[in-house]
Amino acid sequence: MIDIYIDKLYRYERKAEPCFIGIPVKKGELYKLDRTALTQDGRRLPIQKRVTARHDDGSVKFMFLRLLADLPANQGVVLQCDTNAPEDLAREADGIRVVRDAKGISVDTGAVSFAVSDNSDSVFEFVEAQGRRYGKEQLLGPVLCDGEGNSYRIKTGSWSIVESGEVCVILKAQGSNVCEGTDSVDFELKLTAYAGKPWVELSYRIINTTLRQLHVALLVFDIKFGKNMTPMSQIRTCAASSNYQTDFSIGENGEPVSKCVDAKSLVYESNEHFAEVFYGTFFADSTDESGGVCATVFQAQQNYPKAVRADSEGVCVMLVPEGADKVVMESGMSREQRILLHFHGADETLEELNNRSLIYQMPDRPYVQPEVHRASGCYLDVFTDKYDVEVEQALIAKADGHARAYGMLNFGDAPDMNYTTQGRGGGDLVWCNNEYDYPHACALLYVRNATRRFLDYNIAAVSHWMDVDVCHFSNDPLFLGGQWEHTNGHCRGNVIERKKLMVGSHQWVEGLLDYYHFTGDARGLETAVGIGENVLRLLDTPMYADPGEVNARETGWELRSLTALYVETNDKKWLAKADNIIRDFKVWGDRYGGNWLAPYTDNTVIRVGFMISVAVGSLMRYYRVFPSDELKEMMLNAVDDLIRSCYMERTGLFYYKELPSLARSGINTLLLESLTIAYELTGDAAYLSYGEQTFKRAIREQSGGALGKKAVYGDAVVAGSGSPKNFGQ
Repeated sequence: MIDIYIDKLYRYERKAEPCFIGIPVKKGELYKLDRTALTQDGRRLPIQKRVTARHDDGSVKFMFLRLLADLPANQGVVLQCDTNAPEDLAREADGIRVVRDAKGISVDTGAVSFAVSDNSDSVFEFVEAQGRRYGKEQLLGPVLCDGEGNSYRIKTGSWSIVESGEVCVILKAQGSNVCEGTDSVDFELKLTAYAGKPWVELSYRIINTTLRQLHVALLVFDIKFGKNMTPMSQIRTCAASSNYQTDFSIGENGEPVSKCVDAKSLVYESNEHFAEVFYGTFFADSTDESGGVCATVFQAQQNYPKAVRADSEGVCVMLVPEGADKVVMESGMSREQRILLHFHGADETLEELNNRSLIYQMPDRPYVQPEVHRASGCYLDVFTDKYDVEVEQALIAKADGHARAYGMLNFGDAPDMNYTTQGRGGGDLVWCNNEYDYPHACALLYVRNATRRFLDYNIAAVSHWMDVDVCHFSNDPLFLGGQWEHTNGHCRGNVIERKKLMVGSHQWVEGLLDYYHFTGDARGLETAVGIGENVLRLLDTPMYADPGEVNARETGWELRSLTALYVETNDKKWLAKADNIIRDFKVWGDRYGGNWLAPYTDNTVIRVGFMISVAVGSLMRYYRVFPSDELKEMMLNAVDDLIRSCYMERTGLFYYKELPSLARSGINTLLLESLTIAYELTGDAAYLSYGEQTFKRAIREQSGGALGKKAVYGDAVVAGSGSPKNFGQ
């Protein structure tokens, strides 16, 4: 029996509230989910369950559960998950009605019904709720207009059923924004609806599948009431936004009302929330005597510019409003935006609509205690029986202490001011692009202490990563699917050589896989696999032909990603190149007397301690799967050489790089990973003593900070100066 906790959050009672959770399972304990059930106070809860990963023996590694829980006002609850429940308790009941025919898919949740058609010029064929029917002519868009004056129409492909069951249904389709005389721009649609709930979430992900920059001048979705309109005197309109208490603009007699969030409003608005968890809400509603529709934009302020309008004809959601801050997408870039469409009766109060909109912005996040994660053996051993308060404070401060960057193409990432001031962006901000796998670090801290916001940090960062920091379209196969290195504009490339370059040393997958298990969103896994395939292609290029001609970080990070993908999928295709990397490390070490020296200036090969440590950490991940004496010896030789050659007795620290011009004191914590690996392999505590000063300095070092004056930089509003890289490292 596993206890699942849902903390106190909202002041009002909620029945059958949709939630989800990913739970790790120890190897060999569970092979099927057919006897898995959830109960609350002894009552069976509606559940939708699936396996997201398996151990190499075929047993369940991660199970993902969707559920409907009854949440009391101002109280938390504890649910019970039984993986060996009686059959009648574990059997899933009839869920949402989903029918696939030759033309498309129809859905009936019991509170709303809708249909979608393949190869259509609209998202919906119809939506019916609360006795009202909206036809496709009333559900318009999303309509895209670009900066060159082109207006596009949408063309969907075939719809597929991603999930369907007792709790929710998810539909997905690919499509294109089409305009005569110019290249089409692709998109992905996703619709999510819950049993018994009168709302549908619409996700629209625009993908720049052109070879040019795409200036998104307007992106708008409209819901119209239609011809049989109620008299104007009986139409209530509302537009609302919040960060503490909601500010309502209410119109009578169909009066138009609107809200807009842009860079200027964000700079001068005070907000104390962790923005990844919550900023406020942002919605529009129009209601007549027959009912109404409320449209809430998810994380609108974080992903500005956004606008909403309500008038006598219905509601309008401007995912990019005309004439607002400029949104320019580079070739291959994508970005998902989400809207909750809440169809309601005429008697629904604004308080009730606001309540649902706020919950949409900050949903309940069920969790299990760290002991469950630890016992599963599914994570690196970041757990401890004895907590040092100074260390815990420092870890949390480092996780929280990054800058927040707002903007449709920026939220979930932050600039690295060190790279920026070095001039690597040619005067522009250099974006961190999730360097050192910041989302994975957040995931590890979350499973270690069960603090909700670290899960939200992972979700926000990965959402950006999957869209903006990965190349979704290119004529060059060495770009496609890969993750861009830290750079200006997220993907513009080397400003000195004026060219883009995809490199293996800045591609990670573990945070994506964590996200997949936490959220059930398969795009996390798909993106990780795409990065892995890009790494495989890069490893076939000439730069890797001669061992030792790239730094240890390069193939080290690649080995870490390939090993993680093998552990995740049990697919041996990831091992061939991983084995080649290990052989290259051996040849490389033999060439330089057991050391991994790397080219630096034209006439030097030097030790770079943190890069060598990346290699050691990656080899250790492989060693945990395939232990061997040869690997053990290779890692210990590398660590011994680091201590012998890079450790400075007088200061107790390691130098940065092995050149007189670069041999400054460093406190890179990746070196600590190498030392603890040597300790784990040998049991010799002397290895730890060499890291004592680095550890103390790292714990006491202040992060760049999440607070600071907000300022506009191009298409971003940035608050604070700390790079996410600092905690990832």
